[in-house]
Amino acid sequence: MRTNLITMTKRVWVALATVAILLSASLALPQSAAAYPIFAQQQYENPREATGRIVCANCHLGAKPTEIEVPQSVLPDSVFEAVVKIPYDTSVQQVQGDGSKGPLNVGAVLMLPDGFQLAPEERLPEETKEKLAELYIQPYSDEHPNWLVVGPVPGEQYQEIEFPILSPNPNTDKSLRFGKYSVHAGGNRGRGQVYPTGDKSNNAVYNASATGTIAAIAKTEEGGFTVTINSDKGAVEDTIPPGSELLVAQGDEVKAGDALTSNPNVGGFGQIDAEIVLQNPSRIKGLLAFFGIVTLTQIMLVLKKKQVERVQAAEMNF
Repeated sequence: MRTNLITMTKRVWVALATVAILLSASLALPQSAAAYPIFAQQQYENPREATGRIVCANCHLGAKPTEIEVPQSVLPDSVFEAVVKIPYDTSVQQVQGDGSKGPLNVGAVLMLPDGFQLAPEERLPEETKEKLAELYIQPYSDEHPNWLVVGPVPGEQYQEIEFPILSPNPNTDKSLRFGKYSVHAGGNRGRGQVYPTGDKSNNAVYNASATGTIAAIAKTEEGGFTVTINSDKGAVEDTIPPGSELLVAQGDEVKAGDALTSNPNVGGFGQIDAEIVLQNPSRIKGLLAFFGIVTLTQIMLVLKKKQVERVQAAEMNF
Protein backbone atom coordinates (compact mmCIF):
# COMPACT_ATOMS: atom_id res chain seq x y z
CA MET A 1 0.00 0.00 0.00
CA ARG A 2 2.79 2.41 0.94
CA THR A 3 4.64 1.63 -2.31
CA ASN A 4 1.55 2.34 -4.37
CA LEU A 5 1.05 5.65 -2.55
CA ILE A 6 4.64 6.72 -3.24
CA THR A 7 4.28 5.74 -6.92
CA MET A 8 1.02 7.70 -7.23
CA THR A 9 2.61 10.75 -5.58
CA LYS A 10 5.51 10.63 -8.04
CA ARG A 11 3.08 10.44 -10.97
CA VAL A 12 1.20 13.50 -9.69
CA TRP A 13 4.45 15.49 -9.36
CA VAL A 14 5.53 14.42 -12.86
CA ALA A 15 2.16 15.48 -14.29
CA LEU A 16 2.32 18.85 -12.53
CA ALA A 17 5.88 19.42 -13.76
CA THR A 18 4.85 18.55 -17.33
CA VAL A 19 1.93 20.99 -17.22
CA ALA A 20 4.20 23.73 -15.83
CA ILE A 21 6.76 23.15 -18.61
CA LEU A 22 4.07 23.25 -21.30
CA LEU A 23 2.57 26.45 -19.91
CA SER A 24 5.99 28.09 -19.69
CA ALA A 25 6.77 27.15 -23.27
CA SER A 26 3.40 28.44 -24.42
CA LEU A 27 3.96 31.79 -22.74
CA ALA A 28 7.56 32.08 -23.88
CA LEU A 29 6.78 31.13 -27.49
CA PRO A 30 3.30 32.48 -28.25
CA GLN A 31 1.77 31.46 -31.56
CA SER A 32 0.72 34.08 -34.10
CA ALA A 33 -3.01 34.71 -34.22
CA ALA A 34 -4.85 34.56 -37.54
CA ALA A 35 -6.90 37.64 -36.72
CA TYR A 36 -8.16 40.42 -38.96
CA PRO A 37 -6.77 42.40 -40.64
CA ILE A 38 -3.53 40.40 -40.38
CA PHE A 39 -5.21 37.31 -41.83
CA ALA A 40 -5.99 39.27 -44.99
CA GLN A 41 -2.31 39.72 -45.80
CA GLN A 42 -2.13 35.99 -46.48
CA GLN A 43 -4.49 36.59 -49.39
CA TYR A 44 -3.12 39.89 -50.76
CA GLU A 45 0.54 40.70 -51.30
CA ASN A 46 -0.32 44.39 -51.75
CA PRO A 47 -3.21 45.80 -49.67
CA ARG A 48 -3.84 48.52 -52.27
CA GLU A 49 -5.17 47.50 -55.66
CA ALA A 50 -4.25 49.16 -58.97
CA THR A 51 -7.51 51.11 -58.81
CA GLY A 52 -6.43 52.65 -55.50
CA ARG A 53 -8.94 50.69 -53.44
CA ILE A 54 -7.64 49.07 -50.26
CA VAL A 55 -8.52 45.37 -50.18
CA CYS A 56 -10.31 45.63 -46.81
CA ALA A 57 -13.27 46.90 -48.85
CA ASN A 58 -13.59 43.43 -50.41
CA CYS A 59 -14.73 41.99 -47.08
CA HIS A 60 -16.20 45.04 -45.31
CA LEU A 61 -18.84 46.01 -47.85
CA GLY A 62 -20.50 48.93 -46.09
CA ALA A 63 -19.09 52.36 -46.95
CA LYS A 64 -18.25 54.43 -43.88
CA PRO A 65 -16.17 57.60 -43.33
CA THR A 66 -12.53 57.49 -42.25
CA GLU A 67 -10.29 60.45 -41.43
CA ILE A 68 -6.54 60.92 -41.12
CA GLU A 69 -4.38 63.61 -39.56
CA VAL A 70 -0.71 63.89 -40.55
CA PRO A 71 1.74 66.82 -40.35
CA GLN A 72 2.05 68.92 -43.49
CA SER A 73 5.81 68.37 -43.42
CA VAL A 74 8.31 66.47 -41.30
CA LEU A 75 12.07 66.58 -40.87
CA PRO A 76 14.28 63.56 -41.60
CA ASP A 77 14.95 61.07 -38.81
CA SER A 78 12.18 62.52 -36.64
CA VAL A 79 9.21 60.94 -34.86
CA PHE A 80 5.69 62.19 -35.59
CA GLU A 81 2.13 60.92 -35.20
CA ALA A 82 -0.34 59.88 -37.87
CA VAL A 83 -3.86 59.66 -36.44
CA VAL A 84 -6.50 57.52 -38.16
CA LYS A 85 -10.04 58.32 -37.01
CA ILE A 86 -12.78 55.68 -37.27
CA PRO A 87 -16.04 57.31 -36.17
CA TYR A 88 -19.25 55.34 -35.63
CA ASP A 89 -22.30 55.25 -33.38
CA THR A 90 -21.19 53.39 -30.26
CA SER A 91 -24.80 52.67 -29.28
CA VAL A 92 -25.24 50.12 -32.10
CA GLN A 93 -24.32 46.46 -31.71
CA GLN A 94 -23.23 43.95 -34.30
CA VAL A 95 -23.92 40.25 -34.84
CA GLN A 96 -21.14 38.13 -33.37
CA GLY A 97 -19.91 34.85 -34.80
CA ASP A 98 -22.25 32.83 -32.56
CA GLY A 99 -25.28 34.94 -33.50
CA SER A 100 -25.40 37.02 -30.33
CA LYS A 101 -25.15 40.82 -30.28
CA GLY A 102 -22.06 42.65 -29.06
CA PRO A 103 -19.98 45.82 -29.42
CA LEU A 104 -18.08 46.63 -32.59
CA ASN A 105 -14.35 46.18 -33.05
CA VAL A 106 -12.25 48.43 -35.26
CA GLY A 107 -9.10 48.02 -37.31
CA ALA A 108 -6.90 50.25 -39.44
CA VAL A 109 -4.27 50.05 -42.14
CA LEU A 110 -1.77 52.85 -42.80
CA MET A 111 0.31 52.77 -46.01
CA LEU A 112 3.33 55.05 -45.72
CA PRO A 113 5.97 55.85 -48.37
CA ASP A 114 9.11 53.75 -48.61
CA GLY A 115 11.55 54.49 -45.82
CA PHE A 116 8.93 55.48 -43.25
CA GLN A 117 8.34 52.95 -40.48
CA LEU A 118 6.89 52.41 -37.03
CA ALA A 119 8.98 54.38 -34.55
CA PRO A 120 11.11 52.18 -32.26
CA GLU A 121 10.16 52.16 -28.60
CA GLU A 122 13.37 53.89 -27.48
CA ARG A 123 12.45 56.93 -29.61
CA LEU A 124 8.97 57.31 -28.12
CA PRO A 125 8.14 59.72 -25.28
CA GLU A 126 6.69 58.22 -22.12
CA GLU A 127 3.23 59.65 -22.85
CA THR A 128 3.09 57.86 -26.19
CA LYS A 129 4.31 54.61 -24.65
CA GLU A 130 1.43 54.70 -22.18
CA LYS A 131 -1.09 55.24 -24.99
CA LEU A 132 0.27 52.30 -26.96
CA ALA A 133 0.65 49.96 -23.99
CA GLU A 134 -2.42 47.90 -24.96
CA LEU A 135 -2.34 48.58 -28.71
CA TYR A 136 -0.36 46.20 -30.92
CA ILE A 137 0.67 47.85 -34.20
CA GLN A 138 2.65 45.72 -36.61
CA PRO A 139 3.98 45.80 -40.18
CA TYR A 140 1.80 44.35 -42.92
CA SER A 141 4.71 42.13 -43.97
CA ASP A 142 8.43 41.75 -43.49
CA GLU A 143 9.03 43.15 -46.97
CA HIS A 144 7.01 46.31 -46.28
CA PRO A 145 7.65 47.74 -42.79
CA ASN A 146 6.15 51.02 -44.07
CA TRP A 147 2.67 49.43 -44.26
CA LEU A 148 1.14 49.19 -40.80
CA VAL A 149 -1.96 47.39 -39.55
CA VAL A 150 -3.73 47.21 -36.22
CA GLY A 151 -6.82 45.41 -35.01
CA PRO A 152 -9.26 44.15 -34.20
CA VAL A 153 -9.43 46.31 -31.07
CA PRO A 154 -12.42 47.57 -29.01
CA GLY A 155 -14.12 50.33 -30.97
CA GLU A 156 -15.42 52.18 -27.92
CA GLN A 157 -11.81 52.68 -26.80
CA TYR A 158 -10.03 53.21 -30.12
CA GLN A 159 -12.06 55.43 -32.42
CA GLU A 160 -8.78 57.29 -32.91
CA ILE A 161 -5.67 55.21 -33.52
CA GLU A 162 -2.32 57.00 -33.22
CA PHE A 163 0.57 55.60 -35.23
CA PRO A 164 4.03 56.81 -34.06
CA ILE A 165 6.10 57.11 -37.24
CA LEU A 166 9.83 57.50 -37.79
CA SER A 167 10.73 59.45 -40.94
CA PRO A 168 13.71 58.36 -43.06
CA ASN A 169 16.89 60.35 -43.71
CA PRO A 170 17.81 60.72 -47.39
CA ASN A 171 21.21 62.07 -46.35
CA THR A 172 22.17 58.60 -45.12
CA ASP A 173 19.99 56.53 -47.48
CA LYS A 174 20.65 57.66 -51.05
CA SER A 175 17.75 55.59 -52.40
CA LEU A 176 15.35 58.08 -50.83
CA ARG A 177 14.70 61.72 -51.64
CA PHE A 178 13.20 64.80 -50.10
CA GLY A 179 9.83 65.88 -51.43
CA LYS A 180 6.08 65.25 -51.32
CA TYR A 181 4.70 61.77 -50.70
CA SER A 182 1.25 60.18 -50.62
CA VAL A 183 -0.16 58.45 -47.55
CA HIS A 184 -3.09 56.00 -47.75
CA ALA A 185 -5.23 55.03 -44.76
CA GLY A 186 -8.20 52.77 -44.22
CA GLY A 187 -10.40 52.09 -41.23
CA ASN A 188 -13.07 49.47 -40.64
CA ARG A 189 -15.59 49.11 -37.89
CA GLY A 190 -17.52 45.92 -37.28
CA ARG A 191 -17.16 42.46 -38.77
CA GLY A 192 -16.88 41.83 -42.48
CA GLN A 193 -19.55 40.32 -44.68
CA VAL A 194 -17.12 38.14 -46.62
CA TYR A 195 -14.14 36.19 -45.33
CA PRO A 196 -10.85 36.48 -47.26
CA THR A 197 -11.51 32.92 -48.45
CA GLY A 198 -14.64 34.16 -50.25
CA ASP A 199 -17.18 32.59 -47.89
CA LYS A 200 -19.97 34.70 -46.41
CA SER A 201 -20.01 35.48 -42.71
CA ASN A 202 -23.20 35.57 -40.66
CA ASN A 203 -23.01 39.37 -40.88
CA ALA A 204 -24.30 39.39 -44.46
CA VAL A 205 -27.53 39.10 -46.45
CA TYR A 206 -28.37 35.56 -47.56
CA ASN A 207 -30.21 35.10 -50.85
CA ALA A 208 -32.29 32.38 -52.40
CA SER A 209 -30.24 30.08 -54.63
CA ALA A 210 -33.21 29.04 -56.76
CA THR A 211 -36.65 30.15 -57.92
CA GLY A 212 -39.59 28.37 -56.36
CA THR A 213 -41.73 27.96 -53.26
CA ILE A 214 -40.41 27.77 -49.71
CA ALA A 215 -41.44 24.30 -48.60
CA ALA A 216 -39.94 24.25 -45.10
CA ILE A 217 -37.89 26.27 -42.64
CA ALA A 218 -36.01 24.23 -40.02
CA LYS A 219 -34.00 25.45 -37.05
CA THR A 220 -30.42 24.15 -36.90
CA GLU A 221 -28.55 23.07 -33.77
CA GLU A 222 -26.26 26.09 -34.07
CA GLY A 223 -29.22 28.48 -33.99
CA GLY A 224 -29.48 29.18 -37.72
CA PHE A 225 -31.98 28.02 -40.32
CA THR A 226 -32.25 25.60 -43.20
CA VAL A 227 -34.61 26.91 -45.87
CA THR A 228 -35.92 24.32 -48.35
CA ILE A 229 -37.07 25.68 -51.73
CA ASN A 230 -39.06 23.54 -54.16
CA SER A 231 -37.84 24.53 -57.61
CA ASP A 232 -38.23 23.14 -61.14
CA LYS A 233 -35.03 21.16 -60.60
CA GLY A 234 -36.12 19.70 -57.28
CA ALA A 235 -35.67 20.65 -53.64
CA VAL A 236 -32.86 23.08 -52.85
CA GLU A 237 -31.61 23.81 -49.32
CA ASP A 238 -30.12 27.14 -48.28
CA THR A 239 -28.30 27.14 -44.94
CA ILE A 240 -28.42 30.38 -42.98
CA PRO A 241 -26.06 30.80 -40.00
CA PRO A 242 -27.22 32.10 -36.59
CA GLY A 243 -27.73 35.82 -36.17
CA SER A 244 -29.69 36.51 -39.35
CA GLU A 245 -33.34 37.58 -39.30
CA LEU A 246 -35.57 35.76 -41.79
CA LEU A 247 -37.73 37.82 -44.15
CA VAL A 248 -39.62 34.86 -45.61
CA ALA A 249 -42.04 32.23 -44.34
CA GLN A 250 -43.14 28.80 -45.43
CA GLY A 251 -45.24 28.97 -48.60
CA ASP A 252 -43.70 32.20 -49.93
CA GLU A 253 -42.72 32.42 -53.58
CA VAL A 254 -39.09 33.52 -54.16
CA LYS A 255 -36.86 34.13 -57.13
CA ALA A 256 -33.19 33.28 -57.37
CA GLY A 257 -31.27 36.11 -55.75
CA ASP A 258 -34.11 37.34 -53.55
CA ALA A 259 -33.09 38.20 -49.99
CA LEU A 260 -34.02 35.55 -47.44
CA THR A 261 -32.68 37.59 -44.52
CA SER A 262 -32.35 41.22 -43.51
CA ASN A 263 -28.97 42.97 -43.61
CA PRO A 264 -27.47 42.74 -40.08
CA ASN A 265 -24.38 44.80 -40.92
CA VAL A 266 -23.96 48.02 -38.93
CA GLY A 267 -20.28 48.58 -39.70
CA GLY A 268 -18.23 49.19 -42.79
CA PHE A 269 -14.96 50.38 -44.25
CA GLY A 270 -13.64 53.72 -45.48
CA GLN A 271 -10.35 54.96 -46.86
CA ILE A 272 -8.72 58.33 -47.37
CA ASP A 273 -5.51 59.71 -48.90
CA ALA A 274 -3.24 62.44 -47.61
CA GLU A 275 0.09 64.04 -48.51
CA ILE A 276 3.18 64.65 -46.44
CA VAL A 277 6.38 66.51 -47.27
CA LEU A 278 9.75 65.16 -46.20
CA GLN A 279 11.45 68.50 -45.72
CA ASN A 280 15.14 69.14 -46.36
CA PRO A 281 16.61 71.05 -43.37
CA SER A 282 19.04 72.83 -45.72
CA ARG A 283 16.11 74.36 -47.59
CA ILE A 284 14.63 75.64 -44.36
CA LYS A 285 17.97 77.11 -43.33
CA GLY A 286 18.30 78.71 -46.75
CA LEU A 287 14.78 80.10 -46.52
CA LEU A 288 15.47 81.55 -43.07
CA ALA A 289 18.71 83.06 -44.37
CA PHE A 290 16.81 84.59 -47.30
CA PHE A 291 14.20 86.07 -44.96
CA GLY A 292 17.01 87.46 -42.80
CA ILE A 293 18.71 89.08 -45.80
CA VAL A 294 15.44 90.58 -47.02
CA THR A 295 14.67 91.93 -43.55
CA LEU A 296 18.15 93.39 -43.17
CA THR A 297 17.92 94.96 -46.63
CA GLN A 298 14.63 96.60 -45.79
CA ILE A 299 16.06 97.98 -42.56
CA MET A 300 19.10 99.35 -44.42
CA LEU A 301 16.85 100.98 -47.03
CA VAL A 302 14.79 102.67 -44.31
CA LEU A 303 17.93 103.90 -42.55
CA LYS A 304 19.37 105.16 -45.85
CA LYS A 305 16.13 106.97 -46.63
CA LYS A 306 16.20 108.64 -43.21
CA GLN A 307 19.82 109.68 -43.82
CA VAL A 308 18.97 111.18 -47.21
CA GLU A 309 16.03 113.08 -45.70
CA ARG A 310 18.32 114.54 -43.02
CA VAL A 311 20.89 115.61 -45.61
CA GLN A 312 18.19 117.25 -47.72
CA ALA A 313 16.75 119.03 -44.69
CA ALA A 314 20.23 120.29 -43.75
CA GLU A 315 20.87 121.63 -47.26
CA MET A 316 17.52 123.45 -47.28
CA ASN A 317 18.40 125.20 -44.02
CA PHE A 318 21.53 126.60 -45.58
